[in-house]
Amino acid sequence: MTGIKKLMSNPTFNKIIWPIIALILVLLFNLFFTQHFFNIGIKNGHFFGSLIDILNRAAPTLIVAIGMTLVIATGGIDLSVGAVIAISGAVAALMIRPGYLHGDLSYPAPPPIIWLIIVPLCVCALAGAWNGFVVSYLKIPAMVGTLILMVAGRGIAQLITQGQILTFHAAQFQFIGTGFLFRLPFPVIIVAILLCLTYLFTRKTAIGLFIESIGDNPKASRYAGVNALRIEWLVYVFCAICAGIAGFIVTADIKGADGNNAGLNMEMDAILAVIIGGTPMTGGRACLTGTIIGGLVMQSLKTTILTRGVPPQYVMVVESLVVVAVCLLQSPSFRIKVMKAFSKAGRVSA
Repeated sequence: MTGIKKLMSNPTFNKIIWPIIALILVLLFNLFFTQHFFNIGIKNGHFFGSLIDILNRAAPTLIVAIGMTLVIATGGIDLSVGAVIAISGAVAALMIRPGYLHGDLSYPAPPPIIWLIIVPLCVCALAGAWNGFVVSYLKIPAMVGTLILMVAGRGIAQLITQGQILTFHAAQFQFIGTGFLFRLPFPVIIVAILLCLTYLFTRKTAIGLFIESIGDNPKASRYAGVNALRIEWLVYVFCAICAGIAGFIVTADIKGADGNNAGLNMEMDAILAVIIGGTPMTGGRACLTGTIIGGLVMQSLKTTILTRGVPPQYVMVVESLVVVAVCLLQSPSFRIKVMKAFSKAGRVSA
C-alpha cells in the first residue's frame, strides 16, 4: 500500500498515467470493434499485424519526438524538423544518384552505406547548429528562429531534388526503412536503440539535469556554473540529428526523396506526442517515456480511424479532440474543478 501511495505521489507518474489510459482505451475499442486487430503472425520470417504496423508507422515520429522532448525541456521548440527530414533524404538520394542534377537518369552503384549515413547526418547537424546558434546565442525566440529553417530548409530540399521525387535503388539504404531485424521492422529497432541511448545519456549523467535546469531557471543555472548556451546549442543539434535519422526511414520506405512532402507536418506530430506525454511546454522537465506513449497514442488513434473507414479528413479533428482531452486531464486544477462539480451535483441530487 505504501508503494502505491508513493507511486501516485510521483509527478512523473501523474503525467504519464493519462496518456497510458488513453492508449488503453484506444486498444480496448479495437479489441471489441476491430476484428483481428491484436492478431500477430509470422510471414516471410518476420512479425506482421496491426500492432506491428502501428509501431512501424510511428517510428519516424517517435524518433523526432525524442529529440523534441529535450528541446522543449529547455523551454524551446523546433519547428524545422520536418524540413530537416526532407534535407536528410534529399542528400542521401543525391549521393546514390549523383548524376541526377546533370540529367543522368542511370542508377550507378551506391556509395558505402556508412557514407550514406554520415554525410546526411553531418548536414542535419549543421542545420541544428544553425538553429542552436540563432536561439541560444542570438537570443531569437525559438519559434521564430526555427521557423526560418522550416521555410528555407524545405526550399533547400526542393533545390537538391529539383522539385521532383528523386527515386533510387540501394538495398542497404532501403533496409533502414523496409528491413527487419529480430523479426521486427528495423525502424522499431532504431527507436529502441535511440531511446535507450538518450535515456542513459540524460538520466545516468549530469546532462539531463543541466537540460532541465536551463528550462526551469536559465539564470540560476548559469549562476550554478552550467554553460547554458552550449547545452542549449547541443540540444538543437541532437534534435536535428534525430530528424535526419527519421529522414532516412521516410526516404528509404518509399525509395525516393520528396523534398516537397517528406516530413510535412512531422513537427506538429512530434510536438503533440511530447505534450501528450507530459513534458510541459514551459520547460524544466523531460519525460521520454511519456513521449513514446504519446506518439503511440497518436498513431494508434490514426490507425483506428482509418481502419474503421472514417474519411481521412476527419483524422486530424479526432486527434485534436483527444489531445485536448488528455491535456485537460493532466491539469491538476482542471481535475479538481471537475471533482468539485461532481461532488456538488451529488449533494444537490441527494
